[in-house]
Parts: sequence; C-alpha cells; structure tokens
Amino acid sequence: MAGKKKHKKAGKKARKAAKKARKAAKTAKKTVKKAAKKTAVTRKSARRAKKARQQPESLRLRSAGPSFTVSDVHKSLAFYRDVLGFTPRQRWEENGQLQGVELVAGSVVFWLGQDDWKKGRDRVKGLGFRMYCATSQDIDALAARVRAGGGTIVEEPKDESWGGRVFGVRDPDGFTITFASRM
Repeated sequence: MAGKKKHKKAGKKARKAAKKARKAAKTAKKTVKKAAKKTAVTRKSARRAKKARQQPESLRLRSAGPSFTVSDVHKSLAFYRDVLGFTPRQRWEENGQLQGVELVAGSVVFWLGQDDWKKGRDRVKGLGFRMYCATSQDIDALAARVRAGGGTIVEEPKDESWGGRVFGVRDPDGFTITFASRM
C-alpha cells in the first residue's frame, strides 16, 4: 500500500510540474508577443517621425473622376460605352427619364449628368478642358477603335518627349480626353 501511495504522489507531483511548465511557457510566449508588438509599434513610430508631414498638411488624394454635364445623356452614354469602351455601373432616373450614369474603365470612374438647361441652352461645354487618362493598352489600337466607332480624333497618336504615346478624342459635347501610355 505504501508503494501505491508513493507512486500516486509521484504522479501527482509530475502532473503539477508539467502544468507549471505549460503555464511558464504560456507566460513566456505572451511576453515575447508583447515585446514584438512593442518593437513593431516603436518601428512604426520611428518611420512616421522620419516622414513628418509638411505643415500645414498637403492634400492627399486616392482617386479622382470627372463629372460631365452633357446635352444628351443617351448620346453621351453611347459614345463612352460603345466608342471608348467604358462600362455603365449605375444609372439615375427621374420620372422614368435617364438623368445620369456612372461609368467605369479599369479603376477610373466618370460620371455623366443630363443638363437641366437652367444656365441656358447655348451654354458651351468642354471649352478649355482636357482630361488625361493613363493606360497600359496600345494607344494606336485604341485610336483605331475610336475612329472605327465614329469618334472624333483631335490629336493623332504620337510619341511624346517624356517617353509616352498619346492621342486625343473629343466627346459629343466637346470635352477633350487624352489617352496616354508609357513607351
């Protein structure tokens, strides 16, 4: 009997020691994680300090997109979709009439809105405005697509001194869009 008690006691001691070892390992793991996190935060703070922002802080944009007020939203939609290759994403209607459309091409968004004519029907659109769009696509092939679709090329494809190739197109309202790619 005495041997059994000793054996039970030894087993109990071993289990306690194993439990204590697991607890110590868990505590050590937490300490290591905390230290790593603190180091990462310190490194991040150091990077931020190195890259101190200009004061007052300058504007930082993540994207931009034009909104064109157009004379005939259906005609403009057909041009941007069928001639240039934009994809309509959202439409706005009022009393069953199309008032606007959101168009996407890659990660770029354009908006078209029907003119309400409150500023007069003789208002000139597109004068003094040019939108530049960068693409990795073949500029000559895009120009050919526009030409084949009946679009107006206002600047034939050409190489630029900065290393790009560009061409310009005019939409139905006179807005000029220049497409450019690096060579």
